[in-house]
Amino acid sequence: MNKYKKLLGNTLVFGVGQVLSKLIGFFLVALYTHFMTETEYSRSDVIYQSINVLLPLVTFQMSDAVIRFGMDKEYDPRKVFTCANAALLLGMTLFMLFTPLVASTKALGEYTFLLFVACYFSCFRQITSQFVRARGYVKLFMADGVVAVVNQLIFNLIFIAALRMGVTGYVLSIILSDAISMVWLYILAGLGRFSDTRFFSFSLLKEMLRFSAPLIPTYILWWITSASDRFFVIEMVGDTENGIYSVAYKLPTLLMLVTTMFYQAWQMSSIEERNSRGIGKFYETVFGAYSSLIFMAAAGIILLVKPLTAVITPQDDPSKHFDLAYLYTPILVVSMVFQCFCQFLSSVYTTKKKSLNSLYTAIVAAAANIILNFALIPRIEVYGAAIATAFSYFACFGVRVFDVRKLIYFKVNFLRLIVNTVLITAMCVIAVKEPPHCIVTQVLLFVFSLAFNFGAIIKTVKRLLSRRSA
Repeated sequence: MNKYKKLLGNTLVFGVGQVLSKLIGFFLVALYTHFMTETEYSRSDVIYQSINVLLPLVTFQMSDAVIRFGMDKEYDPRKVFTCANAALLLGMTLFMLFTPLVASTKALGEYTFLLFVACYFSCFRQITSQFVRARGYVKLFMADGVVAVVNQLIFNLIFIAALRMGVTGYVLSIILSDAISMVWLYILAGLGRFSDTRFFSFSLLKEMLRFSAPLIPTYILWWITSASDRFFVIEMVGDTENGIYSVAYKLPTLLMLVTTMFYQAWQMSSIEERNSRGIGKFYETVFGAYSSLIFMAAAGIILLVKPLTAVITPQDDPSKHFDLAYLYTPILVVSMVFQCFCQFLSSVYTTKKKSLNSLYTAIVAAAANIILNFALIPRIEVYGAAIATAFSYFACFGVRVFDVRKLIYFKVNFLRLIVNTVLITAMCVIAVKEPPHCIVTQVLLFVFSLAFNFGAIIKTVKRLLSRRSA
């Protein structure tokens, strides 16, 4: 099969799940902003981000190892899955030793037990779902994503809307959703036959840890870049402002709708094609179309930022100010563009098993983020956090785009990247400042973005229609 067509096919399968999940996700944001105060929503978001930062620590970032080794025919999938679960059990045991430390924190203290349980099920669900994807069950993987978010919606309606349990109800929804998802995958994929102590291999576990261990600090550094600004805002500005800022993050995740459904398929294609002679051309063509699509989507979100924000925030409660999120969203859209590019380039490190390179480049983003948060938030408050995040991802992309091409060389149209970056930055400034005739100017810039990027999309479509396998 033409590798471009296979990539498109897998992308469409993942895309169905992502679209449905994201639509339900936006309904959840509307539900949270309606039934929770800014402070409650801020605390819920901190717990969610804390679970995300604990995942790589507790799992030893085995989710990446499961994909890389699980798709490689040189390794026994039964041993891969068993070793991953063994590492996870060790991680959970070690995490228990640190629960008193978690209990002593202001933001998480009263939710320590729930946080531990949520982390437990989230970790096992992550390993399970990634193994299902590595086995090639892409439709089941997609369906699981939809089922999980539907379950979360149901439990949120029960615990938050009906029972008004606030933050506790939010965490319980995560726990039950992940637990059901884990059981569902085990049964439908028949994963019981892949997990047995007889398949444990200490030598394989060491090899998997050598690959995944550098990804643990890498993930933490990415978390610092993407989420630590919430904690900075809480400490330097306040819980209320952080609640608004957290809502501002939701619209930029529409870009992740594009990139996540693509990256899940791209990661598989990149591993499968790792030894082909045309891998460089493959990267060049796909990145050209991918970057153009991301820039067009970003321009569209910035253009519609105000009406989209109005959809997900309450307009009938004068005591809440979630609608002010539109002031920060455009800057976060720019940051998300370069986060998407960094994620795409990370596939080179995964394919070539160069985890340390991923770590080194992530240090650039995290260091820039911390320094700029300290420098900008005291001066321009929440705007400072958004700008720090955007610059951090841009800096990391600048380093990675040169580093990865030492491992897999492919051409990059830097002129196109510069023009597109200037374009969305201009739209961002206009959206925030709202000068006279801003709507007309934004529409013209959006149309120019479509026209400027259309050629790269057409080039890839021609590749898809080609009958050649290369």
